[in-house]
Amino acid sequence: MAAQQEQQTPSQDQEPTPQPSTPEGEKLMKEFPSEKKAATGRTVLVVLGILVAGVATGFLLSRGQGKVGDLKSTERIAQEGLKKGDVFGNPDKETFRDEVEGVLVKGGIDGEGSHRLLRPGGKSQNVYLTSSVVDLDQFVDHEILVWGETFAAQKAGWLMDVGRVEVLELNAEKPFEE
Repeated sequence: MAAQQEQQTPSQDQEPTPQPSTPEGEKLMKEFPSEKKAATGRTVLVVLGILVAGVATGFLLSRGQGKVGDLKSTERIAQEGLKKGDVFGNPDKETFRDEVEGVLVKGGIDGEGSHRLLRPGGKSQNVYLTSSVVDLDQFVDHEILVWGETFAAQKAGWLMDVGRVEVLELNAEKPFEE
Protein backbone atom coordinates (compact mmCIF):
# COMPACT_ATOMS: atom_id res chain seq x y z
CA MET A 1 0.00 0.00 0.00
CA ALA A 2 2.87 2.36 0.72
CA ALA A 3 4.17 1.64 -2.77
CA GLN A 4 0.87 2.72 -4.24
CA GLN A 5 0.89 5.98 -2.26
CA GLU A 6 4.40 6.76 -3.44
CA GLN A 7 3.34 6.38 -7.04
CA GLN A 8 0.27 8.61 -6.63
CA THR A 9 1.93 11.45 -4.74
CA PRO A 10 4.76 13.15 -6.56
CA SER A 11 7.98 13.74 -4.78
CA GLN A 12 9.09 17.23 -3.87
CA ASP A 13 11.61 17.28 -6.76
CA GLN A 14 9.12 16.33 -9.45
CA GLU A 15 6.48 18.64 -10.91
CA PRO A 16 3.04 17.19 -11.39
CA THR A 17 2.23 16.69 -15.07
CA PRO A 18 -1.05 18.21 -16.21
CA GLN A 19 -3.69 15.81 -17.33
CA PRO A 20 -5.16 16.71 -20.75
CA SER A 21 -8.92 16.95 -20.73
CA THR A 22 -9.22 16.33 -24.47
CA PRO A 23 -8.93 13.07 -26.32
CA GLU A 24 -5.38 12.06 -27.18
CA GLY A 25 -3.91 13.63 -30.37
CA GLU A 26 -6.28 16.63 -30.35
CA LYS A 27 -4.83 20.10 -29.66
CA LEU A 28 -6.11 22.23 -26.85
CA MET A 29 -6.23 25.42 -29.01
CA LYS A 30 -7.86 25.62 -32.38
CA GLU A 31 -5.79 27.24 -35.15
CA PHE A 32 -7.65 29.62 -37.44
CA PRO A 33 -6.72 29.96 -41.11
CA SER A 34 -4.60 32.99 -41.99
CA GLU A 35 -6.62 35.88 -43.47
CA LYS A 36 -3.64 38.03 -44.44
CA LYS A 37 -3.77 37.09 -48.12
CA ALA A 38 -7.52 37.68 -48.36
CA ALA A 39 -7.30 41.03 -46.55
CA THR A 40 -4.45 42.20 -48.79
CA GLY A 41 -6.41 41.27 -51.90
CA ARG A 42 -9.46 43.17 -50.68
CA THR A 43 -7.37 46.23 -49.84
CA VAL A 44 -5.84 46.28 -53.33
CA LEU A 45 -9.29 46.01 -54.92
CA VAL A 46 -10.68 48.86 -52.78
CA VAL A 47 -7.73 51.15 -53.62
CA LEU A 48 -8.06 50.37 -57.34
CA GLY A 49 -11.81 51.05 -57.17
CA ILE A 50 -11.23 54.43 -55.54
CA LEU A 51 -8.63 55.38 -58.15
CA VAL A 52 -10.90 54.42 -61.05
CA ALA A 53 -13.83 56.33 -59.52
CA GLY A 54 -11.66 59.43 -59.01
CA VAL A 55 -10.35 59.42 -62.56
CA ALA A 56 -13.85 58.88 -63.98
CA THR A 57 -15.30 61.70 -61.86
CA GLY A 58 -12.56 64.10 -62.91
CA PHE A 59 -13.07 63.23 -66.56
CA LEU A 60 -16.82 63.69 -66.41
CA LEU A 61 -16.55 67.01 -64.56
CA SER A 62 -14.00 68.36 -67.02
CA ARG A 63 -16.22 67.47 -69.98
CA GLY A 64 -19.20 69.34 -68.51
CA GLN A 65 -17.36 72.56 -67.63
CA GLY A 66 -19.30 75.67 -68.66
CA LYS A 67 -22.48 73.76 -69.49
CA VAL A 68 -24.29 73.91 -66.15
CA GLY A 69 -27.38 76.11 -66.30
CA ASP A 70 -26.56 79.75 -67.02
CA LEU A 71 -22.91 79.45 -65.96
CA LYS A 72 -20.07 79.96 -68.40
CA SER A 73 -16.45 78.93 -68.17
CA THR A 74 -13.91 81.73 -68.44
CA GLU A 75 -12.49 80.03 -71.56
CA ARG A 76 -15.74 80.80 -73.39
CA ILE A 77 -15.37 84.57 -72.73
CA ALA A 78 -12.86 84.83 -75.58
CA GLN A 79 -15.31 83.15 -77.97
CA GLU A 80 -18.57 84.82 -76.96
CA GLY A 81 -17.40 87.96 -75.16
CA LEU A 82 -18.34 89.16 -71.69
CA LYS A 83 -21.91 90.37 -71.21
CA LYS A 84 -23.89 91.96 -68.40
CA GLY A 85 -25.65 89.24 -66.41
CA ASP A 86 -23.11 86.48 -67.20
CA VAL A 87 -22.42 84.17 -64.24
CA PHE A 88 -19.19 82.22 -63.80
CA GLY A 89 -17.92 79.67 -61.31
CA ASN A 90 -19.63 77.28 -58.93
CA PRO A 91 -23.42 77.02 -59.46
CA ASP A 92 -24.10 76.17 -55.80
CA LYS A 93 -24.91 79.38 -53.91
CA GLU A 94 -24.96 77.44 -50.62
CA THR A 95 -21.23 76.59 -50.88
CA PHE A 96 -20.24 80.28 -50.98
CA ARG A 97 -22.52 82.17 -48.57
CA ASP A 98 -20.77 85.55 -48.35
CA GLU A 99 -21.45 88.02 -51.14
CA VAL A 100 -20.25 91.50 -52.03
CA GLU A 101 -20.25 93.78 -55.06
CA GLY A 102 -17.90 96.41 -56.39
CA VAL A 103 -15.53 97.34 -59.21
CA LEU A 104 -12.67 94.86 -59.56
CA VAL A 105 -9.08 96.07 -59.86
CA LYS A 106 -5.86 94.09 -59.92
CA GLY A 107 -3.61 93.89 -56.84
CA GLY A 108 -3.95 92.88 -53.22
CA ILE A 109 -2.44 94.31 -50.03
CA ASP A 110 0.91 93.10 -48.65
CA GLY A 111 0.62 89.69 -50.32
CA GLU A 112 -3.02 89.10 -49.38
CA GLY A 113 -5.33 88.71 -52.33
CA SER A 114 -4.63 88.96 -56.03
CA HIS A 115 -7.40 91.52 -56.69
CA ARG A 116 -9.59 93.91 -54.76
CA LEU A 117 -13.12 95.23 -55.03
CA LEU A 118 -13.51 99.00 -54.78
CA ARG A 119 -16.70 99.97 -52.98
CA PRO A 120 -18.25 103.31 -52.04
CA GLY A 121 -16.76 104.72 -48.85
CA GLY A 122 -13.08 104.68 -49.74
CA LYS A 123 -10.10 102.41 -49.28
CA SER A 124 -11.30 101.15 -45.88
CA GLN A 125 -14.24 99.46 -47.65
CA ASN A 126 -12.08 97.43 -50.08
CA VAL A 127 -12.55 93.68 -50.20
CA TYR A 128 -9.42 91.72 -51.11
CA LEU A 129 -10.03 88.66 -53.24
CA THR A 130 -8.38 85.44 -54.28
CA SER A 131 -9.87 82.55 -56.26
CA SER A 132 -8.95 79.06 -57.31
CA VAL A 133 -12.30 78.61 -59.08
CA VAL A 134 -12.60 81.68 -61.32
CA ASP A 135 -9.95 83.62 -63.27
CA LEU A 136 -10.49 87.10 -61.80
CA ASP A 137 -8.31 88.78 -64.46
CA GLN A 138 -11.27 88.45 -66.87
CA PHE A 139 -13.33 90.88 -64.77
CA VAL A 140 -10.89 93.74 -64.11
CA ASP A 141 -12.54 97.22 -64.45
CA HIS A 142 -16.05 95.71 -64.41
CA GLU A 143 -18.63 95.95 -61.62
CA ILE A 144 -19.25 92.46 -60.34
CA LEU A 145 -21.12 90.60 -57.63
CA VAL A 146 -19.04 87.85 -56.04
CA TRP A 147 -19.95 84.96 -53.78
CA GLY A 148 -17.21 83.46 -51.67
CA GLU A 149 -15.93 82.48 -48.27
CA THR A 150 -14.36 84.97 -45.88
CA PHE A 151 -10.94 84.14 -44.44
CA ALA A 152 -8.94 85.60 -41.58
CA ALA A 153 -6.35 88.10 -42.82
CA GLN A 154 -3.29 89.78 -41.38
CA LYS A 155 -3.39 93.05 -43.36
CA ALA A 156 -6.65 93.08 -45.33
CA GLY A 157 -9.81 94.24 -43.62
CA TRP A 158 -11.82 91.65 -45.56
CA LEU A 159 -10.26 88.73 -47.45
CA MET A 160 -12.47 86.46 -49.52
CA ASP A 161 -11.96 83.33 -51.63
CA VAL A 162 -14.29 83.78 -54.63
CA GLY A 163 -16.28 80.85 -56.00
CA ARG A 164 -18.87 82.58 -58.17
CA VAL A 165 -18.98 85.86 -60.12
CA GLU A 166 -21.83 87.73 -61.80
CA VAL A 167 -21.15 90.64 -64.17
CA LEU A 168 -23.27 93.67 -63.19
CA GLU A 169 -21.80 96.40 -65.43
CA LEU A 170 -19.07 96.42 -68.07
CA ASN A 171 -16.32 99.08 -67.89
CA ALA A 172 -17.79 100.50 -64.70
CA GLU A 173 -16.76 103.79 -63.15
CA LYS A 174 -14.67 103.39 -59.99
CA PRO A 175 -16.45 104.62 -56.84
CA PHE A 176 -13.31 106.56 -55.75
CA GLU A 177 -9.81 107.30 -57.04
CA GLU A 178 -6.96 105.55 -55.27
